[in-house]
Amino acid sequence: MKDGFIKISAVTPEVIVADPAANAERTAKAAEDAAAEGAALVVFPELGITGYTAGDLFLQEELLEASDKAVLALAELTGGLNAAIVVGAPLRCGGKLYNCAFVLNGGRVIAAYPKSNIPAYGEFYETRYFTPFDGVTREATLSNGKTVARFPMGYVVCRCARVREFSLACEICEDLWAPSSPAQKLAAGGANIILNLSASDEVIGKSDYCRALIKAQSGKLECVYVYCGAGSGESTTDAVYGGRKVIAESGRILKEGSALFDRAEKITTEVDVKKVAWERMRKNTFAASSLEEVLFDVKPEVTRLDNRYIPDTPFVPEDEDECGARCAGILAMQTEGLVTRIRRSDCKSLVVGISGGLDSALALIVACLAADEVWHGRENVLAVTMPCFGTTKRTKSNAVKLTNALGAALREVNIKKAVSGHFKDIAHGEQDHDTAYENAQARERTQVLMDIANMNGGLVVGTGDLSELALGWATYNGDHMSMYGVNAGVPKTLVRYLVRHFALTCGNKKVKDALISICETPISPELLPPKEGEIAQKTEDIVGPYELHDFVLYHVVRCGFSPAKIYRLALNAFTERTLDDGSKKYPALDKNAVYKWMDNFYRRFFAQQFKRSCLPDGPKIGSVTLSPRADWRMPSDATARAWREELKRAFEESGE
Repeated sequence: MKDGFIKISAVTPEVIVADPAANAERTAKAAEDAAAEGAALVVFPELGITGYTAGDLFLQEELLEASDKAVLALAELTGGLNAAIVVGAPLRCGGKLYNCAFVLNGGRVIAAYPKSNIPAYGEFYETRYFTPFDGVTREATLSNGKTVARFPMGYVVCRCARVREFSLACEICEDLWAPSSPAQKLAAGGANIILNLSASDEVIGKSDYCRALIKAQSGKLECVYVYCGAGSGESTTDAVYGGRKVIAESGRILKEGSALFDRAEKITTEVDVKKVAWERMRKNTFAASSLEEVLFDVKPEVTRLDNRYIPDTPFVPEDEDECGARCAGILAMQTEGLVTRIRRSDCKSLVVGISGGLDSALALIVACLAADEVWHGRENVLAVTMPCFGTTKRTKSNAVKLTNALGAALREVNIKKAVSGHFKDIAHGEQDHDTAYENAQARERTQVLMDIANMNGGLVVGTGDLSELALGWATYNGDHMSMYGVNAGVPKTLVRYLVRHFALTCGNKKVKDALISICETPISPELLPPKEGEIAQKTEDIVGPYELHDFVLYHVVRCGFSPAKIYRLALNAFTERTLDDGSKKYPALDKNAVYKWMDNFYRRFFAQQFKRSCLPDGPKIGSVTLSPRADWRMPSDATARAWREELKRAFEESGE
């Protein structure tokens, strides 16, 4: 349970209709197997103790008595497991019969959740036996003739006494499909995990709709949602049951059965209840309330992340089609932002500093797309290349080829003389390649762009991206400044995909060739002289791999995770990875590299906030942005000490 990770299993054993004792034995064995694999919560289907398809036998005393005894026996059989067990069975209470989910822990029945929405349409006729829950929580009992168990039945929250975020509640099958769901009240009352014990039969088209409902429910309620359906052994007199099982978290499906009717009994994955709790705390529209709590005990253990997939590029969809759609959408958003700014400012041209790198290529693409919409041509887009001490033939050539291929205007302003004159003015030796040497070039370029824009009634389009803003990898009042920053919401890992997407979809071979060459060029500010004509200053050698920095940025800002948790996730994510074409592999990042560059991220992220406090305008693109006017408000003089110390402790405790 370290870092909020809970291992959950949803299990569909083969059921024997109307044989509670046998079903309890099978359930106990399945629960024991799941707990042995580390599951702290094991969920079974609706009415799994009796079988959902028992029909009029639900009104037979023999079945109900056998069910009561089986539930109590199951509680005893699973009492030694370090887990909470949730099973479905009928319950008599107040002269009525309810379809319930029972929570078992430590040898006891600790709570029961009655079904609220009882279907009586189509193939369903549950109202023949069961009473809908009326919303009144009451005490219920079970007896085996020797002992009596007492527990609440209704709207309660079961909470782990040792891990507060490990809290659960249940709804049953139709409750998910109905307009008003008990899960809404239970989630608002503090249940981070909602369990749905189901016996929904299979019909054509139902699977996709059910899957969509589960995703929506987990997203809307900001919860973990576990759906466990009845399967093999249920009567097939009039329907078939597929054993559908799905585990979702905050609108994302983490695990599901591979196929219906494949006889797979179990799915298991790790969920993050601390993330769920943080999301709810962050959202002021999540209406929290209070419900009666029932405590259970599960001893905290380190949950191995055996099943939960941790993507190393959280900003980039891994599905090719989804990634393409994401790229098209982002380009449209960037373009719309710039189009609106052009029209409101009544500017007559767009000025872009073009370096031959990824960021300026993306900015130029967006400028051209905006010009197409506003001016129906690209003559008013002026790309300015400004070679200086670090410029290489490759990057300059790429800049020229791309500009010409896109049909924008091109102007070259060699700034060597101006920068050299500036060095003389401030008495700076030209052989002293310090920070002033580098920044003087960046500031001169910005001055050139601003003045050219003034001369042409233009607007300077900024090129800096989200990752550079996070690291402060920009010259203050240099490339840090523009009149509209179209890339401000786009992380570096996504910039490359956007550029490549445009290259492959633009329909222009010259544009494609230039952009592919740019994608294959090492990332560099080119502020130091080349070595033998090649780029001497590679950004990722200095600040670290952007893949890791974007990974950390996402989990810091979007998820609020601690340094220790992110460090753990990074070690899990940055293992050896195959490239898209399958021919090569990225090397794994070892613990030393992860620690080194994560520490650098925290150091820079805090120290460079002053640059973000005065950012130019730019459109929000995704769920992470660092604009001080939008999502990120941070004092410029805050210290990173606590974050770096925790990261160091995690590194030292991680061993070999």
